[in-house]
Parts: sequence; C-alpha cells; structure tokens
Amino acid sequence: MKLLDGCVAIVTGAASPRGLGKATAQLFAQHGAKVAVLDLDANAAANAAKDLGGGHMGLACDVTDKADCEAAIETVRSRWDGIDILVNNAGITQPLKIMDIAPGNYDAVLDVNLRGTLYMSQAVIPAMRARKTGSIVNISSVSAQRGGGIFGGPHYSAAKAGILGLTKAMARELAPDGVRCNAVCPGFIATDITAGKLTDDMQETILAGIPMGRAGEASDVAGCCLFLASGLSAYVTGSEVDVNGGSLIH
Repeated sequence: MKLLDGCVAIVTGAASPRGLGKATAQLFAQHGAKVAVLDLDANAAANAAKDLGGGHMGLACDVTDKADCEAAIETVRSRWDGIDILVNNAGITQPLKIMDIAPGNYDAVLDVNLRGTLYMSQAVIPAMRARKTGSIVNISSVSAQRGGGIFGGPHYSAAKAGILGLTKAMARELAPDGVRCNAVCPGFIATDITAGKLTDDMQETILAGIPMGRAGEASDVAGCCLFLASGLSAYVTGSEVDVNGGSLIH
C-alpha cells in the first residue's frame, strides 16, 4: 500500500547521500509522493531528486533566508499546485563546549536549525490552510531532551529544544485549520554528519548507552517521518516521537 499517493512533499536539507533528508525523500517517493528536494547546493539537490526516479524536483534554497524559502515554495506550487507535507530536516551541528561558543557559532547553528524551521513553515502554511490539510514534520534531536552529551554543543541542544517548543505551539495554532505539526527526535544515527568524527572509544561509549545495541540508520528516522506525514497519524499533532533505540526512555 502506498501511503502518500498523490501527495506533494518538500524535504529540506535532503541532498546529502547518507543523510536523514535523502532517506526520507526516497521513502516518500516509494510511497507515491511527488518530492521536492531542497538544499543549499542546486546541483546536489537536482541530482538527489534524479536519484528518486522521474517526476521529482531539486531546488536550491537557503532556509535562513525568508525570501528564498518563499521563492522555493512558489516554484513547487507553480508546478504541482498544492503542498501536503513539509519535512524540516535542514540542520547543522558543532561539537563545542559552552565557553567555546562564539557569536558566529551561535548564529550559524540557531539560524539553520531553528530560524530555518520557522521560515519554511511560514512559507507552506498559507497553502496548507487554504486546503484545510497538511502535515509538518520537524527534525529535533535527543540532544534537546537530554541536554546534549553525544555530538552537538549546547547551542545545538538549545536550537533543537527550540524546535520542540515551536512544533507544539504551531500544532496548537494550526490544528483548527486541519494542519498537523509533529517533531521527530533521533538519537545517535549513522549519517554523513557523524562519519569520521568519532573515535572508536567515543563510538563504544555511545553504543553502550543504547539498549538496542546499535546506531540508528537514516531509514529508521525516515519511517517515523512517513508515519507522521501520512494518514496513519491523522489524530497525532504536537507530539515528539523518539527514534533512539532506547537511549533515552522518559
């Protein structure tokens, strides 16, 4: 059964080959969605869209630029009319300690993760409200829930915690318009962001704290996004769904 037949989905930060966004875009395409892959790099976005098969699109978009977000959404709407799903996946992280966070570090991490989530949501909400339907899925992190301790610095935890608050406030405000908004909180996932940046000892320590005994895969997060994007979660809004192998049970 294809869960997203006839749906139009936008996934930000989805060009990285081993990233959460690419895996989510692929799964959505397999379930019948027309997918717009958004990324900073136009060529990478176009190539990622091509990898999904025919009928998808790749667009350059800087999610920290409100006008850029609106232009990207207008391009998608002009080709496919409505927008059913937005996955706010674009994000960056920095492994800094609290006293090492300089103003530029703070701005970069908060802007991409939190401001980008706000701007992209603002860009799609009018179209979703007009049709009285839509699902927004925001990618947060276990780092927001446990106060870091894996890879990102405190500013990353703050940004991802901000996404949780924004998700719940958006869910409350948009529910009367038929628009749902939920967050996914991945734990330690093997992606390009973490590849090559952890020592064997760090990896061993992390895995020891995961009851399921393995790092997550991008597909684990994609499956959760599919559930939240589809009609299977029709009565779910304002939730934060953990995808962490049991590393945080609360």
